[in-house]
Amino acid sequence: MSSAPPATDRSAARDSQRTALGSSNTGDRVYRAVLTGFAITLPLLLLALLGQLTLSALPAIRRFGFGFLVNSVWDPVAEVFGAAPLIFGTLASSLLALAIAVPLALGVAIFLTEFAPRGIQQPMAFLVELLAAIPSVVYGLWGIFVLIPFLRSWVVPVLKATLGWTPFVQGVFYGNSLLAGAIILAIMVVPYIAAVSREVLLAVPASQREAALALGATRWEAVWTAVVPYGRAGLFGGIILGLGRAIGETMAVTMVIGNRHDIGLSVLAPAYTMAAAIANEFSEATTSLYLSALFEVGLLLFVITVLVNAFARLLIWRVARGTAVGSRAL
Repeated sequence: MSSAPPATDRSAARDSQRTALGSSNTGDRVYRAVLTGFAITLPLLLLALLGQLTLSALPAIRRFGFGFLVNSVWDPVAEVFGAAPLIFGTLASSLLALAIAVPLALGVAIFLTEFAPRGIQQPMAFLVELLAAIPSVVYGLWGIFVLIPFLRSWVVPVLKATLGWTPFVQGVFYGNSLLAGAIILAIMVVPYIAAVSREVLLAVPASQREAALALGATRWEAVWTAVVPYGRAGLFGGIILGLGRAIGETMAVTMVIGNRHDIGLSVLAPAYTMAAAIANEFSEATTSLYLSALFEVGLLLFVITVLVNAFARLLIWRVARGTAVGSRAL
C-alpha cells in the first residue's frame, strides 16, 4: 500500500505550476498589451489626421462658414472660395463610375465562379486583378490618347442621337469631361469589386446551388435566386470598397475630367473633384487663406469618405440581417 506524498512535495508541485502559469500569464499580458497598442494606434492616427486637417482649415471655416459648401465661386485673387462644384464633381463621377463598373464587375465575378471552364478561371481572375496594379497615371495617359478619341468618334454621337433631348447629354463635347472621368474610374474600380465579389461567391456553400437546381431551377436561376442573395452582404462590401477607391482617386481623373469649377447636368461637360483640386492647386496656394481653403476641401473629402463608409456599414448590417452567418461575417 503506497503512502500519500508528503505535504512538502505537494506544495512544491503547486508552486512550480504557479510559476509556469505565472510566466505564461506574463507573456500573455505582454502580448495583449502589444496588440492593444497596435489597435489603438490606428484610431489615434485617424484622430491626429482629423485634428490637423481641422486646425489647418479653421481660417477658411471662420471666413466662409457654411457658405463654403454651397458657394460655386473659386477665385484665389479675390480670396473667395466655394467647394460646391468640387463636391458635386466628386460624387457625380464616383456614382456614375459605379453605375458602369458594378454590372461589369458582378458579371465577371459570376462568370468566373459559376460558368467559366476550370482551365481559364484562374488566368482570367489574374488578368482582372492585374488591372489594379496599373499606375493611375498610365490610366490617365490611356484616357487622353485612346478613350477620349474613341468617345468623340463613336460614343458621343450615339448618345446625342438617342439621348440628346435630355439635359444629361447637352453641349459640345471637347474631350475632357465628366463622362471620360467616370469611365476611367469605372475601369479602375472593376478589379476591386470583381475580386471581392468572386471571393464572396466562392464562399457560398455548394448546397445552395444544389438545392436550387434540385427544385428545377436553371443554372442562371440558381445563381440569381440562391447564390447571389446568400452573399449579398459581401457583394455590397465590395461595391463600397470600389466607391471608396473612386472617391479618393486623383491623378487619372485629373488628367481627363477637365478640372473646371462648374456644376452642370451634362456628362459631356468638364467637372472637377476634390482630390484633383488639391493635387492641382496646392503648390499654387500663395496665401494662407487659399491654403486653408484647400485644407478644408481635404477635410470635406475625409468626412465624406467616413460618412459613405459608415452608411455602407449600416446598409450591410441591414442587408445581412437574417442571412447566413458566413454571409454576415463578410
